[in-house]
Amino acid sequence: MEVYKNLNSPANKQFKDLLNSQLSKNKIEEGKITEGKITKITDKFVFIFIPGLKSEPVIDVNELKMIGMKDKISIGENISVLLEKIEDKNGEVIVSAIKAQKIKGWFKLEEAYDKSESILGKITSKCKGGVIVEHIDTGSLMFCPGSQISDKPLKSIDHLIGVEQKFAIIKLDKLRGNACVSRRQIVSSNKREDKAKIIEKFKVGDIIKDAVVKGYSSFGCFFEVNNEIDVLVHLQEISYSRVNHPDEIFNIGEKHDLKVISIDNEKLQIGCSIKQLSPDPFEHISNYEIGKQYKVKVEKITDYGCFCSLEPGLSTLLHSSEMSWTKRNIAPKKLFKVGDMIQCVITEIDKDKRRIAISHKLTIENPYETFAKNFPEGSEVNGVISSMNEYALYIKLDNYDIDGFCHANDISFLGNPEEELKKFKKGDNLKVKVLEIKKDEQKIRVGIKQLEKDPFEFFKDKKVNDIITVQVISSDNKGLTVKPEGCEMEFSIKKSNIAVSSQDSRPSRFVGSERIDCAIQDLSYEKRKVSLSIKLLEEIQNKEAVSKFSSPLSGKNLPFSSLSEQLDEKKNKDNE
Repeated sequence: MEVYKNLNSPANKQFKDLLNSQLSKNKIEEGKITEGKITKITDKFVFIFIPGLKSEPVIDVNELKMIGMKDKISIGENISVLLEKIEDKNGEVIVSAIKAQKIKGWFKLEEAYDKSESILGKITSKCKGGVIVEHIDTGSLMFCPGSQISDKPLKSIDHLIGVEQKFAIIKLDKLRGNACVSRRQIVSSNKREDKAKIIEKFKVGDIIKDAVVKGYSSFGCFFEVNNEIDVLVHLQEISYSRVNHPDEIFNIGEKHDLKVISIDNEKLQIGCSIKQLSPDPFEHISNYEIGKQYKVKVEKITDYGCFCSLEPGLSTLLHSSEMSWTKRNIAPKKLFKVGDMIQCVITEIDKDKRRIAISHKLTIENPYETFAKNFPEGSEVNGVISSMNEYALYIKLDNYDIDGFCHANDISFLGNPEEELKKFKKGDNLKVKVLEIKKDEQKIRVGIKQLEKDPFEFFKDKKVNDIITVQVISSDNKGLTVKPEGCEMEFSIKKSNIAVSSQDSRPSRFVGSERIDCAIQDLSYEKRKVSLSIKLLEEIQNKEAVSKFSSPLSGKNLPFSSLSEQLDEKKNKDNE
C-alpha cells in the first residue's frame, strides 16, 4: 500500500500512467455485453479473461453447450458474455453467455421488425393458443398464435415442428421482451406472388374451358381453373333468367366454360360470366304475347313454385299460387315433376326487370265461374263436410273441388252457435243454400239455417208498442226468459222492464209457465233484434185509463179522484 501513498517516484508515476491508460480502454459496466477470452478449461467450468477485471469470471460448460457454443470451447477463443455483477458478496465476478446471446438476439429482432424483414426460425413445441418458435441465429424464443400458423385450417402441425422456415415479426413488446411472429404472412405473401403471376396469363375476353364448380354462396359461384386459381361468377352473370341461389343451377364438381369479364390486379381477383357465352334469349321476347297459351318445360321445383323455360335460356317462374284454382298453399312437387311439359298463359312481361309471369290455372276453366252458372246465389246444393274448426264448417260442394264456407251463425236460427257446431262431424252429408259467391276472391259462403223458415218472421207484421202474449220460460236475477206464442225463438225481458213500480220489478214473482202480456219496446227486422217490456205495457194502459176517465180541464187523472168530495158531502149531511 506504500506504493500508492507516494506517487512522486518515477516508478510509481509510470505505474499510475499504465493503470489509467488500461482502464480508459476498457470501460467495465454492469449490465453491458463484453468480449472475453477463454484462458482455462476444466471438466465443469471455463475461465474467461476480461480486461479491466481484477479476477477471471467462470462459466459453466453446460451453459455454453445449451446455446450451441460447444465447438467454441477452446483456449484463446473469444466469446460474448453479459456482465451481471463486477463483484458479488463473495468477491466473484458474475457473467452469463445465455443472457448475452438473448440480448444480441433481441437487437436483431428489433432490426428485422423495423425493416419489415423476415427471420429464420423453427417451431420447437406447442403451447396454449399457438406454438413456440426458436430464432435460428440467436436462439431467442418467440410466440406464434395458432391463427398465424397457416392461411388455411390444418388438422395437424407435426410436419412443421423442427423445420427451419421463415417467419414475419408482427409484434414486439420491448418492456417485457416478448416477440410474436407469423408464418401465415409468409405463406400468404408467397401465394400472392404466385397468384399475381397466374393472373398475368389471363385477359378480359378469354374463354376458360372446363372450370370446376368448387363452391357457392348467396352472391355467386366459385370455380377452380386449372387447379391453380379460383374465380367468381356473380349471381347476375350465371344466367339471363332470374336465379335466387347458385345451387338452383349448379352442383359441386360440375364443369362449365367461363368468359373472363374483369381482372383486378390489386385484389388479385378474376370475374367471369357464363351467360355472356350465349346470346341473350330475352331478345326473342317479342315472339311471345300476354294472354296466350304456351307449352313450357319444368326445369326445377322449389317450395314456392316451378322454374320453367319457354325456350332454352328463357326461364320464368310458375308460382304456386298460379297452379290451381282451388288448392291453396299447395306443394308444387305434388302436381309436377322435373321435365314435365305443361300449358301456361303468359300474364306479364317486364322488359326492364327481365321478368315473365305465367299461370297454369288460367289454362283450365275456373270452377268458381262454372259453379256460379249452375248454382247462383239463392240455390240449394248438396255437400260433404271436408273440415271444420271452432267457428265454421267447410263443405265440399256437389262434384266441384270447391269448399263452401258456413259460419256457425248460419247453422241454426235457434240455440247457441258453438253448441250447434258441435252436432256435426267431418264426412257428414247435408244440403246448404248458396248465400254469396265471390269469383275473384275464390270464396263461396253457404248456410244451413236459410233452408228453414225464419222464426223471426213472427215480427214481420209487428211494430213498436204492439202487445203480444208470451210464456215465461225461466227467471233469474237479471230478468225473465220468455217465448212469444206462435214463435220458436226465446227473448229476454230485463229486470228494469218488468214493472213500473221498483217494488214489483222482482223476477222471483214468476216461477215459470205463466202466460203474460208485454209490449214491443224496440224492433229492427233487418238486424233481427227485438226488445220486450212489461213496464211499457203498464205505461200504455195507464195512459189509456187517464185519457178515458178524466177531463183534461179538471186536473183529475184517476177515476176515483171525486171520492173525497163525496165523503165531505156525506159528513156535512150527518152534522145537520
